[in-house]
Amino acid sequence: MTLTILFAVPALWEEFSPALRRALQDADVQADLVTNAAPETVDYIVYAPASPLQDFTPYTRCKAVLNLWAGVERIVGNQTLTQPLCRMVDPGLTEGMVEWVVGHTLRHHLGMDRHIVNPAQDWDATCPPLARTRPVTILGMGALGSACAQALAALNFPVTGWSRTPKTLPGIDTLHGDHGLTKALARAAILITLLPKTPDTEELLNADRLARLPPGAVILNPGRGALIDDDALIAALNAHQIGHATLDVFRIEPLPQDHPFWTHPRVTVTPHIAADTRPDSAARVIAQNILRGEAGQPFVHLVDRTLGY
Repeated sequence: MTLTILFAVPALWEEFSPALRRALQDADVQADLVTNAAPETVDYIVYAPASPLQDFTPYTRCKAVLNLWAGVERIVGNQTLTQPLCRMVDPGLTEGMVEWVVGHTLRHHLGMDRHIVNPAQDWDATCPPLARTRPVTILGMGALGSACAQALAALNFPVTGWSRTPKTLPGIDTLHGDHGLTKALARAAILITLLPKTPDTEELLNADRLARLPPGAVILNPGRGALIDDDALIAALNAHQIGHATLDVFRIEPLPQDHPFWTHPRVTVTPHIAADTRPDSAARVIAQNILRGEAGQPFVHLVDRTLGY
């Protein structure tokens, strides 16, 4: 039987359709990949939150909605969505995130800005400490956080990982819950936020928690803009409680030109480029999940609606 797969993100059709067709063919999945179909004929939906498709009620035959992005906060609360929802855990996305996190961690650890920005005659021969003396904390120990933790630990950074529920990862000191969060913040010379946006994580880094970081701590946020209280962060930067913030995600994107992050001397803005869904690797994830669905196997990366991720 030939499956009908609805690609419900018209703006990304040209970018993703060739890779999806190849991946489906390689997985030996017989399917018609289309941008329009009668709802009652659709077996799977490939989706992104910006899709014009918002009412899933007519898709009575659909076995799963397969999201192209890791984040699902803009769809998980849709009351018409009763089909299984799978988020994207893409090896290419993970590699990109690891590279961004490691790069900016080393940038701050080594003090590279000082040598790049200062004129050459400002000779400063102060060597940075070794990585083993610079504690790093990662908030969020999902696929991305775990991969970043392992990469930094391989460079000898002492890494603490915090998550809402207990997790273990070889070589990483893992903490959880409110008490664990307090401990994780207190030891973070560099703090990396890789949590999803949920009601529990919104403004997790408020004024009180920013004050629990060691004075001069650096924050890297490639997770979600809403994880940080912007006003509290600016106040902490002005008070030198936070030494620098490198931010890749924001509440409004593109970041408005009048936002104080643009001009603050200890804020680096990167335009949401820490990680991206790569068509080739993401297409293989989608094809394999469809293959599992057709074989009666559990879908991977299935979203828990109660947790929001």
